[in-house]
Amino acid sequence: MREPIRVLALLPGPTWTKVGVFDGGKAVLVETLHHPPEEIDGETPRDQFLCRKQVVLDALDREGINLTRLRAVAGPGGFTRPLPGGTYRVAEAMLEEIRSGADGHLFHLGGLLAYEIASPLHIPAFVVDPVTMDGMEAVLRLPEFPDTGRCGPFYSLHQRAAARRVAARIGKRYEEMNAVVACLDGQITVGAHRGGWVIDMNGGFDEGGAPEPGGGHAARVRHPDGERMDMTVGDPGSSKSRDAGVRRGAEERGCREKAYRVAKEIGGCAAVLGGKVDAVVLTGRSACGKMFTEEIVRRVSWIAPVHILPEDDLLRSLAEGALRVLRGEEDVREYSPADYEKGVEGIHG
Repeated sequence: MREPIRVLALLPGPTWTKVGVFDGGKAVLVETLHHPPEEIDGETPRDQFLCRKQVVLDALDREGINLTRLRAVAGPGGFTRPLPGGTYRVAEAMLEEIRSGADGHLFHLGGLLAYEIASPLHIPAFVVDPVTMDGMEAVLRLPEFPDTGRCGPFYSLHQRAAARRVAARIGKRYEEMNAVVACLDGQITVGAHRGGWVIDMNGGFDEGGAPEPGGGHAARVRHPDGERMDMTVGDPGSSKSRDAGVRRGAEERGCREKAYRVAKEIGGCAAVLGGKVDAVVLTGRSACGKMFTEEIVRRVSWIAPVHILPEDDLLRSLAEGALRVLRGEEDVREYSPADYEKGVEGIHG
């Protein structure tokens, strides 16, 4: 029997690195590796690189993962030049650019870690849907309107992965579908997807107050310093509960206001797509909030069926990007400015 294609996916975070090993679409190992503060405090992403790499290799060895069985390593794309979406081979041209920017942002570590682990194994390293992905409408590039421009970096991996999953659910290819995707995380982004491209995107706005009041029990609230905490709403007769009730009322109003803003952005993206929308997708951590999502659905369900994907499986999304290339379902992209220009002309004419 033929062995499934095994891919290692890596996702660096502020104090952790998530590691996933996938045989085809099946997770063999998913682990979050935490880095002690004394190892990374005050260090730039470039300085953290060797430490993180060793922690990943030690974890794989500890779990008995045979590196020689890997067919590819995938990570998130860093801040390169604007690019079409897709899966990119990490080669010298891309390495040079992400190394030069590795002092600034953790996303640069995705490609570096993938390349340094893959290279001794003589297998490809990939980055999937870089954050500088750009397929903006031609009207946004007119020199007469310099303030519109492209939308800037956004979580393209999360946006496109959610759209792909919904496309499979409704029996379409992502490249044949029109969708509006709202990624409901710390920075809420809403994008218009057409023909496999994100052709327009809001600038993102902060999630602000917690979108899900606790229905009279546990509620997540955000303090002025930006930190979240859990609070419990108890007996309505107690003074503590009355105070909590006032707080909960404020949270509910904040929830409705945030849902209103998201719905307005979704409607705007539907207009960009000419009203021809196959699906509206709500994804991200805050898509777990029942009151929040119900309020959004109430306002936008007339546009198209609404699909809620609260899971945030970015490791699987990275692995799937590599697998599409390894299976021949998608051409691998090579990083170059010429590829970017060709991609933009191809979509907008």
